[in-house]
Amino acid sequence: MADDAARFIAQLLAERCMPRTAPLAQRALIDIDFRADVERRLAESGLRLLANPFADHLAVAIDQDAEQAVFGRGATWLNNNFGLSRDGVALLVLLWALIVLPKRERQWSRDAEQQSDMFGAAKPLPKPDDASRGIAETTLRADYAEACGGWTRIGMNLGILSRLGFIERRNKIIHEGPLLDLALDYETLAPRILDGALADLLAGKAPAAVTPPNNIDPPADTGTLAQQAADALNLDN
Repeated sequence: MADDAARFIAQLLAERCMPRTAPLAQRALIDIDFRADVERRLAESGLRLLANPFADHLAVAIDQDAEQAVFGRGATWLNNNFGLSRDGVALLVLLWALIVLPKRERQWSRDAEQQSDMFGAAKPLPKPDDASRGIAETTLRADYAEACGGWTRIGMNLGILSRLGFIERRNKIIHEGPLLDLALDYETLAPRILDGALADLLAGKAPAAVTPPNNIDPPADTGTLAQQAADALNLDN
């Protein structure tokens, strides 16, 4: 019978992600020794634990030191390791910017309120349904179809992103999937979007409900959406 750490890792590998509310996931978040054992075993296999405190799921990923040996320098690796086309990557980055950036702003605002409230620690953080808000497919089509290669290509890429676990589509609304806030590194990607790539597109077309935080000064020329997404993810380096 596998021990709990082995079972937790096996479940993450089999299911690709696990809700934070799962018993083993909660143990990994609060039990220091258990977490250290899990991370040690993953590291020995060239893997790392993805446990973003703002995300509602946990997952595993290839360790950065092992990426070169695993993925090599082929054409697919130059773009991404999901085999997405460049317009698929562009749509992924755009949806991340429209969903995760405002979500993070709401989460930080809630955290700031708690710090100024003597009873704030007793109040729950916003639930995923409260913090993360979806994007209507009609809005995406009206505002971004031309920049993303047309609605036919968007529809195809939405299906791929949904199967990969980045998004969920319910009643013509695009919601955050379990991997959207885990697989893309906020600390790396957010400054590249807010300070340049995609800034003009988001500032000019994003609906008020999903406008990214901070005032954005559009750059003079950022090229096509696909190239902006490539720049944001540093895909060509």
